[in-house]
Amino acid sequence: MRSWCRNHPIAFMAGYLVFYLAFFFLLEKPVQVPDLVLHCALDDLIPFCKYAIIPYYLWFAWIPGTLFYLLWRASRWEFWRLCLPLFLGMTLALLFCAVVPNGVYLRPAHVPGTDLFARAVRELYHTDTPTNVFPSIHVLNAVTLDLAWQRHLRRSSLTVRRIGGAASHLLMAAIVASTLLLKQHSVMDAMAGILLALLLNRMSDWLTAWWYAPQNDRLRKMLERV
Repeated sequence: MRSWCRNHPIAFMAGYLVFYLAFFFLLEKPVQVPDLVLHCALDDLIPFCKYAIIPYYLWFAWIPGTLFYLLWRASRWEFWRLCLPLFLGMTLALLFCAVVPNGVYLRPAHVPGTDLFARAVRELYHTDTPTNVFPSIHVLNAVTLDLAWQRHLRRSSLTVRRIGGAASHLLMAAIVASTLLLKQHSVMDAMAGILLALLLNRMSDWLTAWWYAPQNDRLRKMLERV
């Protein structure tokens, strides 16, 4: 199985996408009244902003864009180093939502306007229910992708490192903010997503260091043949 994944990374990503979407939509249907409603005082201080739909939707392009870029332009290790916390984090988030159905009641009753942004927000509200929000997968993935770009850019020139790193930080921050400005998530969801991303990143660092430790050479070579 490990050899198949290593030799078929695109098929692996496609298979996980099917699994994730099936799991996600399976969770969306039965939750009418969540067991856990997320809300804190900070949520009431954050205004609604329809223009936040732009970075919110950029998230959907940033994930495959980063994965395919690392797959084709970086080492295979960098690609799998991103897949580990990214896919594990999404799975853990869905499992938590399956055990503890949760949601938010933060959305405005009506989004006025006939412009593109207002229509896009209304379509988002129509297709994506305010349930299964903790931890925020949008935030989890945005932070995980930003960490992957910072790792990748370490070997670049100083100029590329500064510009690329700043652009990645900016996009990550915009996506995190968009989840709050669109009232898709509570601050509590966002904080949980950030903490989970940092925890999984640290765990991935530890696993990578353990995997490539000299004393594990024999075990690694044996498993790589599986």
